[in-house]
Amino acid sequence: MVKKLLSEGIGTFWLVFGGCGSAIFAAGVPGVGIGWLGVSLAFGLTVLTMAYALGPISGGHFNPAVTLGLVAAGKHNLSELPGYWAAQVIGAILAGFALYAIYAGAGDFNGAGGFASNGYGALSPNGYSMFSALLIEIILTAVFLLVILGSTSSKVPAGFAPISIGLALTLIHLISIPVTNTSVNPARSTGVAFFADTAALSQLWLFWVAPLIGAVLGALIWKAVKEK
Repeated sequence: MVKKLLSEGIGTFWLVFGGCGSAIFAAGVPGVGIGWLGVSLAFGLTVLTMAYALGPISGGHFNPAVTLGLVAAGKHNLSELPGYWAAQVIGAILAGFALYAIYAGAGDFNGAGGFASNGYGALSPNGYSMFSALLIEIILTAVFLLVILGSTSSKVPAGFAPISIGLALTLIHLISIPVTNTSVNPARSTGVAFFADTAALSQLWLFWVAPLIGAVLGALIWKAVKEK
């Protein structure tokens, strides 16, 4: 169990460090910045790489919503959920701290600003409402769980699941960065919200509630449509 928790912590650290780090350091560089497309790909690559590296140890969740969804689908033990959640959140916060420490070393540093945090209303990249944020996070997390459950089923050739899961997360970001800056992962949202100079912490509840609802919904849909 210790190895599982370490794997979840490390994997979530990498997801936040790589995904949010790409947004903080590389997205907006004039002329050579990677933009939203690059950030979307970065998040997908973090999951793909760590799913291959650590998935065989812990299952490669790196996301409290994924753990809950797998429990709801009967694919993971409920008794392990609190430990997985703790490891994921700790890994995410450590990544946020590391990113802040690096960012603070910039010559023109004047506070963290939004720090790749999630939000709605004034904190949404394009000003989308709380309802819009809630709905898109529920839908996209549900679809993410469907992809995870389907690609890891016994009827799918082994070894390809991380690719489809990573590509799904890339697509999810391509859809929803303009709306919420994309969460579908409560740990990812928590890890950077603590360091943002905005009111991100006051909106963090939505980025726990919506992904958790979406994960359970995705698990229920999977159980309804899967072949016996």
